[in-house]
Amino acid sequence: MKRTAAQRAPSHARGGRRHARGYTLIEVVVAFGLLAAALAMLLGAQTQASRQVADADKAGRAAIYARSLLDEAGVGEALSVGRRDGQFEDGRYRWEWEVQPYVDPIPNPQAQNPGEIIGAPRLLQLRLTVRWGEGGPRERLQLDALRLVTPTGDQGVVQPP
Repeated sequence: MKRTAAQRAPSHARGGRRHARGYTLIEVVVAFGLLAAALAMLLGAQTQASRQVADADKAGRAAIYARSLLDEAGVGEALSVGRRDGQFEDGRYRWEWEVQPYVDPIPNPQAQNPGEIIGAPRLLQLRLTVRWGEGGPRERLQLDALRLVTPTGDQGVVQPP
């Protein structure tokens, strides 16, 4: 079977429609738009994760400083009722603590008041607050601790037993 010249000619020469191969400009623009949106979301998530890691590092440092302050409380120097403050890392971390006699939230009416017994050990409550950055609620660490101490001859000054 022989083909005629019209049958051998390319399809566009015969007046038929050529099948498109490739992408239209609109398809390429939409693909780039989707890619840009996905990359923006990925970058945003990475930025947020980096911020959370930095915040965790700062909170971890604050916890280490707080622990060292609590470990040194009453060592080498007697605890006294009142407030103290200071800083670490040239002011990046600021701390303050308050020492006051411990008050039992549920008092026992039959128990003797230890304040009336001379030389009896007593509990002091230490409240330590460490702040960093702006010092907002997410940039603050507050710890409470109790210390059992015995009074000395000095007024308000007590030594750990």
